[in-house]
Amino acid sequence: MNTKWIPFLTIGVLLILVFVFSDVSGQCAMCTLNAENSTTNGNTQGKGLNDGILFLLAIPYLIAVGIGILWYKKYRKSHAKPASPFDK
Repeated sequence: MNTKWIPFLTIGVLLILVFVFSDVSGQCAMCTLNAENSTTNGNTQGKGLNDGILFLLAIPYLIAVGIGILWYKKYRKSHAKPASPFDK
């Protein structure tokens, strides 16, 4: 497989997984119980609580991915092969 397609394929698979498995519960047992009790009374704050928890969970992973991408680009730049004038 051509290596230039691997990053696009990886990002595509991750996006598909994010949109397919979007109904995730990120709450502890007490938060879940309180959110379920509030939604039975017609309150919609439980969904907002769950979304907020998942948002806070995702930020450290996004930062780690950003650092990894920067590290990879710097590694590639420092270990680049010098181009030969005789290569075509």
